[in-house]
Amino acid sequence: MVHMTESTQPLLQVTGLKKYFPVRSGLFSRVSAWVKAVDDITLHVNRGETLGLVGESGCGKTTVGRAILRLVEPTAGEVIFEGKDVLALRSKELRQMRRRMQLIFQDPYSSLNPRMTIGSIVSEPLKIHHIAQGKALQDQVDQLFMRVGLRPEHQSRYPHEFSGGQRQRVGIARALALNPKFIVCDEAVSALDVSIQAQILNLLRDLQQEFHLSYLFITHDLNVVQYLADRIAVMYLGQLAEVAPAKDLFTDPKHPYTQALLSANPVPDPTAASQRIILPGDVPSPLNPPKGCRFHPRCPHVMDVCKTVEPHLTQIGPPEKGHQVWCHLYP
Repeated sequence: MVHMTESTQPLLQVTGLKKYFPVRSGLFSRVSAWVKAVDDITLHVNRGETLGLVGESGCGKTTVGRAILRLVEPTAGEVIFEGKDVLALRSKELRQMRRRMQLIFQDPYSSLNPRMTIGSIVSEPLKIHHIAQGKALQDQVDQLFMRVGLRPEHQSRYPHEFSGGQRQRVGIARALALNPKFIVCDEAVSALDVSIQAQILNLLRDLQQEFHLSYLFITHDLNVVQYLADRIAVMYLGQLAEVAPAKDLFTDPKHPYTQALLSANPVPDPTAASQRIILPGDVPSPLNPPKGCRFHPRCPHVMDVCKTVEPHLTQIGPPEKGHQVWCHLYP
């Protein structure tokens, strides 16, 4: 029997993750239905890797990230981080674990307390976890500010005095303060101008190499995820459709939904020929998802089996390549 060493084990292993939100109605607010925001997600993130998580708005991407960090409590599933079951941790143990797992929010303004100076915002996690105080605390905060491209002398200013890109740098500094190993980037650049997006993406890449970070990068921007991610997972209506190395996904997508998604991605080359795949209808409601394959009402290759049987995981090519698809076209 071959035993995996710490270096070969995934940093994060998520198995069968589910998150259902109750819908209450009636005089006594009884639960009348469930919104299946995340329904049986299995994925992993290796050490030093960026896993991109993409899909349409409302597909459950953000809920996956928050459920992994237990910012929302999962309905079912297993989350193993550095060999420990995150969902089994009690409050004190979870607090210690959260030093290793951080989150960068989508909106850099609403994620920062407008009544606190940016120096206080970045130093707060260090104080809460009793990591540093006095001059040592100030030195650490100064180093964090310089590392993310901010000037230490601006620590007395408030969030509204900065641009969106600068505020996102404050959020990154706060996430780095506790020296984490895993960061969930939830649409971390979607609220920024394109030129500022490039600066933040390059900063994230540099920090990843310097601090040996692993990212779960949640986005709807395919160009961003192509630039940053090592592997990409595609979600549709609470479930995975395809997981593949970034290069393979963009050159040889297998799932019909992935193919349609990529066909809608603008290519900055006027001579490049592209055929747009137009999907009929709208995304079904997660309150009442279709039976069988959830994509079948819109799929151009739908078969009878798609309407009744949920597709299982199919490996495309050698297992070490890591190209997986959930589709009946690949038995």
